[in-house]
Amino acid sequence: MLEAFLTPPKKPPHVLVVGDIIIDHYIWGESERLSPEAPVQVVDVKQESRRLGGAGNVADNLIALGAGVDLCGVVGADGGQAWLFETLQSLGVGASGILVDAKRPTSQKSRVMISKQQVLRIDREHTDPIDKDLCAALLEKATALLEEADVLVLSDYLKGVLDPKLCQALIARARAQHKTILCDPKGKDYSKYASANLLTPNKKEAQIATGVQITDDESLLKALSFFKENLQIATPLITLSEQGMAFLDHELHKIPTIAKEVYDVSGAGDTVIAALAFCLGLGYPIKQACHFANAAAAVVVAKVGSAQASYAEVLDFLQKHHHQGQKVLDKATLCALLKAMRPPRIIFTNGCFDLLHRGHVEYLQKAKALGGLLVVGLNSDSSVRRLKGKSRPICNQEARAFVLAGLECVDFIVIFEEDTPLELIKALKPHILVKGADYAGKEVVGSSLVQKVVLIDFVKGYSTTSTLERIQSLTHN
Repeated sequence: MLEAFLTPPKKPPHVLVVGDIIIDHYIWGESERLSPEAPVQVVDVKQESRRLGGAGNVADNLIALGAGVDLCGVVGADGGQAWLFETLQSLGVGASGILVDAKRPTSQKSRVMISKQQVLRIDREHTDPIDKDLCAALLEKATALLEEADVLVLSDYLKGVLDPKLCQALIARARAQHKTILCDPKGKDYSKYASANLLTPNKKEAQIATGVQITDDESLLKALSFFKENLQIATPLITLSEQGMAFLDHELHKIPTIAKEVYDVSGAGDTVIAALAFCLGLGYPIKQACHFANAAAAVVVAKVGSAQASYAEVLDFLQKHHHQGQKVLDKATLCALLKAMRPPRIIFTNGCFDLLHRGHVEYLQKAKALGGLLVVGLNSDSSVRRLKGKSRPICNQEARAFVLAGLECVDFIVIFEEDTPLELIKALKPHILVKGADYAGKEVVGSSLVQKVVLIDFVKGYSTTSTLERIQSLTHN
């Protein structure tokens, strides 16, 4: 799965996002006492910040992934309007489709945060539908922008922008132009999203809309089938929180979650639909898009507040959470991955690593402790024979690579055929080259190609040769 995303797109997708634009306002503070006026916490405010929320957060997530974005919606004629336009301009989001309604405030959710925990939310908003003239103007703006888009995303937060007529008009025009249509729905009646390609409610939202209590695969399939059969949704999808997500094409597919740390789920749904839109806009199959979206969501829930996941962060997360066999890559694949991930520091070492022992493990742990991504160049079987003699290696290259991949400190392994790792170092372009302390005073192959060479002491009494000698002595006895 990881290999599918190794090469960043040459031509990023262009996505049109239409929906409710919200400002996420955060009040960060500390609390050490209760108020004498009422049994509530007294918050000592340390910092305030604003971020894009709702459809704006979808746009922000798409920009972080590398997509081109136009945003359509309605804001008020207030201080929030000025901040929104300035922020969108700085991100490179097209804002010509955003209309101003002096009768409405810019939607804002203010969250009071103490020690990374949300203790209170205050909403300033109008949820009545926008008036007919404004709706017609918004449809005209969105229709013009749709021509340049690969994907249409409808981001509905029930703040009055996406009424049924506007949704159906946009879906019809997008279908006529063969655009991919994704909807993040809200409410009880999903008929306004009918005929979209993809629908992404969470479990609770899906239960409300279908009347089906989702408790097992059978009820999950029933809920998804409701959307497919009654609303003609090509690929209905339900996000299942800690259980991942599920979608229905010709059969039920479940994609397990890979999130490890969860600090804040705010905006995770925005991240999911943004990642899906990004991948589908590039032509990836839905299953691959779901794996990518799952990883993107796992990145953002480990952050506090509405957050974004960059393409490099998602790749890094996918790599770290794949099984150990995924650590063993050929030179070309690893070069492509490193180019996409852009790690700040690459550490390289190499060796035969035959009969892995304590000395090897401590050596690699010390190399990783230098701070960076650790790549191990592993001599192939034929290379080991030339260096060590016909009786070596004891373990073949696949077995040696598999054992190395089981070490948490090792990020990647590349098997190379040459006697020295020079060509591999030239290709990978590491920042730090690590060798054993026995190389003190000797020339280290590839040293002129790196920023720094670090020599690490071996653990005394541990070596493959000494281990083999002990085994042979026991055998002879």
